[in-house]
Amino acid sequence: MTEQRIRETLSKITEPVSGKSFEAAGLVRNISLNGKKLSLTLATPETDEGVVSKIIDEARKAFERDIPEISETNISFVRGVTEHVNKKKSEVLPGVLNTIAVASGKGGVGKSTVAVNLAASLAKAGYRTGLIDADIYGPSIPLMFGVKQKPFVTQSEGKNKLVPVEKFGVKLMSIGFLMEENTAVVWRGPMASSALKQFMGDVLWGDLDFLLFDMPPGTGDIQLTLSQTIPLTGAVIVTTPQEISLADARKGYIMFEKVSVPTIGVIENMSYYEGANGTRDYIFGKGGGEKMCSEFGIKLLGEIPVNSEIRAAGDEGVPLPDKKGAEKTAAVFEKIASELAKEITRFNSQRKDKPETVIEI
Repeated sequence: MTEQRIRETLSKITEPVSGKSFEAAGLVRNISLNGKKLSLTLATPETDEGVVSKIIDEARKAFERDIPEISETNISFVRGVTEHVNKKKSEVLPGVLNTIAVASGKGGVGKSTVAVNLAASLAKAGYRTGLIDADIYGPSIPLMFGVKQKPFVTQSEGKNKLVPVEKFGVKLMSIGFLMEENTAVVWRGPMASSALKQFMGDVLWGDLDFLLFDMPPGTGDIQLTLSQTIPLTGAVIVTTPQEISLADARKGYIMFEKVSVPTIGVIENMSYYEGANGTRDYIFGKGGGEKMCSEFGIKLLGEIPVNSEIRAAGDEGVPLPDKKGAEKTAAVFEKIASELAKEITRFNSQRKDKPETVIEI
């Protein structure tokens, strides 16, 4: 019995989200053979237990049919996503499967709040997750994760590398970790862009399913630097429902299109206020995010309510998925994280990257 025969059988078992076999999708995490007992670890973003149970039954029958000398097949699942395969990305960030920009066309829409809770939700679900605070002039990550420590330096392959701070299961890097508290960053664009490049190339990120970038608002130097330094898997655009916000969100979408970065989906923040009796008041309008998604043919990943729990979690430095008593609101972000993981897996399985677009800064 050989590993090749086992992998040939795995190539006949379909991972439900990507539509490809576990072998072709790169979602076989471990194969262990002890005598005639086979143990497999497979990865999937699928959360439906019924679907997963069906895959287990299908796999066991496949091995009974194809390799009858196996007496027992044990299958376990972990959370995992397909990789955005790109040589340049792998050179800059080896071990990082997907790079996602969390962006907005304008400030004040709660983008950093979304990025923090999205990263924490992905980590809680079992995804290996990192978050870069790319908002160099207004770093929010230290406060929203309650981090006061600084990253330390270690040697890796003969070079000095920063080791990211880790909290709530998320690896973190921010200019705020490297500066004195209450100090303003007064840099020209090239200096800010250089800092972002260092956060990618000079930090020991290790193996990650997702590396998220909390982008500054707008369509400036940082956005262009990021899209030109590594081929991003895609962008997630955060907006609020009203037209003034959507107008700027559309500009963000168009900017990413110009630099060949696909937009994976939209998250609508401050969608509604839910009263004690369960009624919803759409105080900033209704359906704006859905309208934008329909316009561009992209997915609405979720709608986030306005409530004091979200504000309090940010001020206290505890993301909602890790905050006791906030389970209902945390579930909103956890569902968005699940939708993002599935969308990325589908997208990577179908994608054909466009040629890179070079824009002078």
